[in-house]
Amino acid sequence: MATTRARRDEGAVDHASADGGFPASAGILFGLGLGGFFDGIVLHQILQWHHMLSSAGASSETVDGLKLNTLADGLFHAATYVFVLLGLFVLWRHARRRHLSWRSGVLPATMLIGFGLFNLVEGLVNHQVLGLHHVNETVPRAQWLWWDICFLASGVVLIAIGWLWLRRARAA
Repeated sequence: MATTRARRDEGAVDHASADGGFPASAGILFGLGLGGFFDGIVLHQILQWHHMLSSAGASSETVDGLKLNTLADGLFHAATYVFVLLGLFVLWRHARRRHLSWRSGVLPATMLIGFGLFNLVEGLVNHQVLGLHHVNETVPRAQWLWWDICFLASGVVLIAIGWLWLRRARAA
């Protein structure tokens, strides 16, 4: 029985360094989810700069448009919730196999990478490629692209900071 489990564990994908370090994929998934929650809660709900489909013909100016956007926002939140659950699952599964080495900085570094990846991918796909919405639709239309570019740049900066922090934490 122990031999079978050992063989099975040898073939499993290891999401951490060989010395039992924190599984980077868990932190990245947490960051993706938190990035989505920040976008949905702060930009969609609190500031009301945009909704998921506000530039795709579903105007929030009508009751039907607002209903459709609210549904799309809810599905978006559900997807970000799945990222957090997947991160928790990866962390739980890895922690059950061996003792985790919680090096200082690895979790927040990988979460920054995930948050930045969220901004970069969501910004490219939803804002630029599909045109579903733009970061700040409350400003004049001529300024939308500048807000979108800043959002993309924030993703690149977060990824870079997270990557540098991760390198430093793993070297320590």
